[in-house]
Amino acid sequence: MNKHTISVLVNDQPGVLARVAILLGQRGFNIDSITVGRSEEAGLSRMIIVTTGDEKILEQVMKQLHKLVDVIKVQHLSANPMVARELALIKVGANAANRSEISGIVEPFRASIVDVGPNTLVIQATGDSGKIDALIELLRPYGIKELSRTGVTAMMRGTSLAAKIAN
Repeated sequence: MNKHTISVLVNDQPGVLARVAILLGQRGFNIDSITVGRSEEAGLSRMIIVTTGDEKILEQVMKQLHKLVDVIKVQHLSANPMVARELALIKVGANAANRSEISGIVEPFRASIVDVGPNTLVIQATGDSGKIDALIELLRPYGIKELSRTGVTAMMRGTSLAAKIAN
């Protein structure tokens, strides 16, 4: 089973996210993550959907997405070189004795401490899912109090996306 990252350009209208999620859920396709935000074009939003399955499942997911009226364009991003990132906020237990130790763990991941509380630190990390998973595992012994991850957002490398849209 392979992970597939799909970009879906949709009308920026209420209920579009729900219709996409319901459509895929009703047909038994698993969504590993889904992110939505405004696109470079007014009135359109871009969804990044990560799903798992073989090529046949991917083909069915893309066909189902094309059926929705609010869907403008569907692209299989992971078929080409792409940039994919995720954001995580991780609140860990921290006291005066272990703050420098936690800081030493965070630094190689190019993550940063964005909030300091009396007994906690909030760490912000961006990167691919594997990097975020590795940081979480290293922080787990300190006691993860709260964790929030955005899911994957992605785009093709270089000018290939712009060239394909223009065509």
